[in-house]
Parts: sequence; structure tokens; C-alpha cells
Amino acid sequence: MTLTRLPAPAAVLFDLDGTLADTAPDLAGAVNLLRISKGLPPAPYEMLRPVASAGARGLIGVAFNVTPAEADYDALRDAFLANYEAQIALHTTLFDGVEELLGRLQEQGIQWGIVTNKPARFTDLLLPKIRLGHAACSISGDTTAHAKPHPEPLFEAARRLGLFPHQCWYVGDDLRDIEAGKAAGMTTIAAAWGYCGNTEPLSWQADMIMQTPNDLIRLLQQQIT
Repeated sequence: MTLTRLPAPAAVLFDLDGTLADTAPDLAGAVNLLRISKGLPPAPYEMLRPVASAGARGLIGVAFNVTPAEADYDALRDAFLANYEAQIALHTTLFDGVEELLGRLQEQGIQWGIVTNKPARFTDLLLPKIRLGHAACSISGDTTAHAKPHPEPLFEAARRLGLFPHQCWYVGDDLRDIEAGKAAGMTTIAAAWGYCGNTEPLSWQADMIMQTPNDLIRLLQQQIT
């Protein structure tokens, strides 16, 4: 792999679902419990996994073909979220290489944090269960007045770290992650190991695309040597 010279980061911020943690099994399980309660068979995991980063909107959209504009959506969302809260870390794991990546950042004195659209109700419950409770900052979808792709959550993360946005990298597996990072003036890294929705990361115009967390380790090493 040919690596490009980028501004060395003072901090690396990460999306959560599909970037640091493989949460899709529990998210899919929660929406399928809801389908079963409605007398429907479970939806195939292969259909649900790509939209896991989109949370309730994406999963309910695929599982029930219902959008937030429709009357049934709020009740389905609330039931789905209750199911998810009850089994939030049943099968969720960190992606291979993530623990090593975060350890390398700490060794190099680079802060790391989390900026997710997951509501704080779930972020705060999940992080200690999957060994991410030591993040330097954790910004949830309802921490600020706006969620991604608005840049405000990333601005808030930089403020909490005592940094300017341009000193940070933002890593995510969804187009709105890259949109938010670019709008905030951060270096953006597309995490191609994640869910990536139904779009191709090559089209997102991120500064770099990484295939694995280990690739990101090598990229970081290049920037500081």
C-alpha cells in the first residue's frame, strides 16, 4: 500500500458503530425481535448489516419498509430501542485490530475519542461493556443540537480535547461521517472495514480509505516518522 503524507494528528476521533465496534449483530437482533413480535420472520442478517450505522432509521427502513415520516415509525422505533437496550452487548465486539490501534495512539501520546450519532442513553451504557470507557471524549447524537453530518459534534469533540478541528483526524464508515469531518475541517479517513451503507467509499472523497485498522496503524506511523 502506498501511503500519502497527511498532517500528523494531535487526536484521532472515531465513529462507533461499524468503525470501532461491530454492533450489527445486536442491532439486527433487536429489530428481528420486533419482527417476530409482529408475527413476521426474521429479516436476513445480510440485509440488515449494511444499514447498521444508520441506527433505527436504517434498520426499521429495511426490516419494515417504514420511514420516519410515516405514522407507524415512532412506535416501531421505541420498541426497537427497548429491545436494543436490553441486549446492547450480547454479541457486540471490537473489530480486529482496534484495541491495538487505540493502544498505539496512547503510546504515541495521541488522544482519541468517539463521535457517534448513537444517543447517549446507549453510548454510555455500551462503551464500558466493550472496553472503550477510557476514551478522551465521547460525543453522542444528542450531545449537541445537531447530529452528523452536521459538523457541530466534531467541533464539540475538538473543544473538549482542547484542540482546533484541523489538528484532528476523523475516521468513519458512513458517508455522513466523511461529510461531517470535511465540514469541520478535519482530515477524513473512510473505514472500509465497516458497514459503509449502500454506497462505495471511493465516492465519498475522504482524504484516505483504510481497509483495516492495521492499515490505519501503518498510516499513523508514517505521519509521525
